[in-house]
Amino acid sequence: MEVAPFEVKLLNEQKLPLIISVPHCGKRFPVELIDDFLPEKLIDLDDTDWLVDELYAFVYNLGIPMIKSNYHRWVIDLNRDPENKPLYNDGRVITALCTTTDFLGNTIYKDGRQSVSIEETNRRKKLYFDSYHQALQKLIEETKNKFGYAIVWDCHSIRSIVPSIRSNRFPDLILGTADEQSASQVLIGTALHQLKQSNWQVNHNEPFKGGYITRHYGQPTNHVHALQLEMCKDLYLMDDEKTWSEERANRIQKLLFQTIKQISQTKP
Repeated sequence: MEVAPFEVKLLNEQKLPLIISVPHCGKRFPVELIDDFLPEKLIDLDDTDWLVDELYAFVYNLGIPMIKSNYHRWVIDLNRDPENKPLYNDGRVITALCTTTDFLGNTIYKDGRQSVSIEETNRRKKLYFDSYHQALQKLIEETKNKFGYAIVWDCHSIRSIVPSIRSNRFPDLILGTADEQSASQVLIGTALHQLKQSNWQVNHNEPFKGGYITRHYGQPTNHVHALQLEMCKDLYLMDDEKTWSEERANRIQKLLFQTIKQISQTKP
């Protein structure tokens, strides 16, 4: 049975002006596309932000809504520019809006295609990309109407080492704020201060500044603030970077809880 492209979840009334976005946790594929992909790639499903929605599930008890993808980013990447404009121009590998390879450059389609047609890309945009972003925009407007402003916290995770992007290990935690343009200075300062209350390495805008969600929605002058947190997967998963680790997850969740709580209570 076909599933919805995304899910919005809020257990009770929204109590805080923050929205959690998880665009890369989806593992499903539309019925009409699944047979196009290599079966072995569907088993492995690399490039997935494994269980990030579960990592942030504590936000429901704080009265914070979460929007999360159900479909995999190989269907369409919800955090890429819809016009396929590159997010970076420093030589790193950047997968397209509708990619034909994984992060390591391996083909993911049975027919080895080098690109997805404009017609097919537009079809996927209309069905999957637009619907997610329309729902996110609706959450933002509802939050602004209730609190006077909205904060989008965009959640991601990545393998600790991805040679096609960076030769050495990524920093443990990377806060992206589009070169400090996507959120107020006080929110950025609060986020950094809280994240640094740990023994993990915390970077700001290096090597990730935030993707399309952070850059597009982060408009402080319009009372919308957006921040992206990228983290190494082994902060909450086992060393295979796919299997949940209760001990590791508990540690990082304590830091995330305090960070989210402080940001939510900080007036921009």
